[in-house]
Amino acid sequence: MSARRPMSLPIFALVCLAFLLGRTTAAQQSGSRVGAQESAQQKLLDEGEKRFHANCGRCHQSPHRFPPRMVMTIERHMRVRATLTDEDMRAIVAYLTQ
Repeated sequence: MSARRPMSLPIFALVCLAFLLGRTTAAQQSGSRVGAQESAQQKLLDEGEKRFHANCGRCHQSPHRFPPRMVMTIERHMRVRATLTDEDMRAIVAYLTQ
């Protein structure tokens, strides 16, 4: 059996540094993706609030919190009356179910 030669300290330090830098870069990239998704979700909620007040707020007060299934049923019934587009409906449903 041959004895393994220990890795020299400078090479070991470089390997560790490369490993840590790779992990940091991957964490930053995944963090920026999560931040972008949260930002897109917040934009959708803000847009939903605007569309709710513009289309639904004429007849209804500030929204109550309903389960998503109930919100979809309400939106389908009100869609024709308020002439909501698909995009309006998606944004309003996201806002009401946040």
